[in-house]
Amino acid sequence: MSSTFSRFFLLAASVTPALAFCGSHTHLDRRAEGEEVPISEFGYTGTVGPLLWTHLDPALNGLCSTGANQSPINMVEGQFQLIPSSEIELTIPDVPEGATFENLGSTVEVVMEGVGGTFVLEGKTFTLEQFHFHHPSEHVDDGVQLPMEMHMVFTTPEEEIAVIGVYVDLIDVPTILQLHILPRRAPSTLLETVFSSIGEIASPGTKTTTKPLVMSELVTLLKAGSFQRYTGSLTTPPCSENVAWSVATEKLLLSKATYQAARDVVGFNARYPQNKLGEGNLLALAAGGVVEEEAPANATSVHGRRSKKI
Repeated sequence: MSSTFSRFFLLAASVTPALAFCGSHTHLDRRAEGEEVPISEFGYTGTVGPLLWTHLDPALNGLCSTGANQSPINMVEGQFQLIPSSEIELTIPDVPEGATFENLGSTVEVVMEGVGGTFVLEGKTFTLEQFHFHHPSEHVDDGVQLPMEMHMVFTTPEEEIAVIGVYVDLIDVPTILQLHILPRRAPSTLLETVFSSIGEIASPGTKTTTKPLVMSELVTLLKAGSFQRYTGSLTTPPCSENVAWSVATEKLLLSKATYQAARDVVGFNARYPQNKLGEGNLLALAAGGVVEEEAPANATSVHGRRSKKI
């Protein structure tokens, strides 16, 4: 391994991690009303891809190459705690007027700020800010990567972060007879509605308004299953840790035709699976760094975490 490559990761390890969203360009970056949609400075391939995220801003993104509790991960036994939905309160009102739908370059995102969605986790109330999509899925379902994954991002007034991850699988459009026999095997009305506007934001930096969103369908689906809970990180720069992840066991379904339309706009935007929780960062290990192993940090507590500057 070259000395230059090794020196780069030693530099990354020496910086103080900034728990901020600067540079990530999601709706958690507070923007003035009417401000243009920002285009992300990071990407998923080449010199702006995950291997070099720290290089884009060493002072902010150091955890991307040094953090020992990074996301996404392979969701296998021992890496999460299975929590029944009965222990989690999730409320998301329908949005009859539609919501802002943006193309950030790194993903497409539905802005839900002010809608009133809440997620109560261990007595702490998180507010829904936005949901966005990754293609293919970032988390790996026991060794299997799904076509897409939706991330629902919630925050608290103390700037703590909780994310619900929902896998998206594909289905052929069912016939009327199939719908009668297997009503739950139909494409998600919510996803079909959101992505029906994808052509209007084909270029990074553009936005539109979706058609009315029926969020109750999503809430009902998620409450029918369980959640795989662990504490990890943001999957985009600055890769801040102490993020409360809840990956749903229930999957959303999307028609193949709609998936193709979404895929052609979203492109490839999935960070590669990270090491087991508490073990050395893969990039640090590749650089020859000595990383002390720790016990898996998959505890479910969301209390006592450092605040993240949004």
